[in-house]
Amino acid sequence: MFELSQTFSFDAAHTLKRKVSADEAAGSRRIHGHTYTAEVVVRGERQAESGMVVDLAELRAVIAEIRNQLDHHFLDEVAGLGAPTLENLCVFIYARAHQQIPQVSAVAVSRASGDRCVYRPRSPAAGLAP
Repeated sequence: MFELSQTFSFDAAHTLKRKVSADEAAGSRRIHGHTYTAEVVVRGERQAESGMVVDLAELRAVIAEIRNQLDHHFLDEVAGLGAPTLENLCVFIYARAHQQIPQVSAVAVSRASGDRCVYRPRSPAAGLAP
């Protein structure tokens, strides 16, 4: 069994309603932005014809479509994302990538602040809604 991954970055703004102290939540409620790094993981056996789990050019093309939906956008307005949390970004990216490449097995999203989230569904069809 092999695992391949491809990473990509995007910059986006959002707001977030949080249940923390007023001082801590104030910054989240205002429009602010982050540079995100996402990793899409593909898992499987090599295909006999190509020797590859998936053609990385195909994976990069799918990622480019997803990146275009997120990069330099206001995440609060991205259809299908829900609240712009790291968790929802993982599910959003996974759902779109897995729809086109069934071997996608996990997605991780992180930001420079050190925050990171990894999404690995229990089964390929499980948990696609944010």
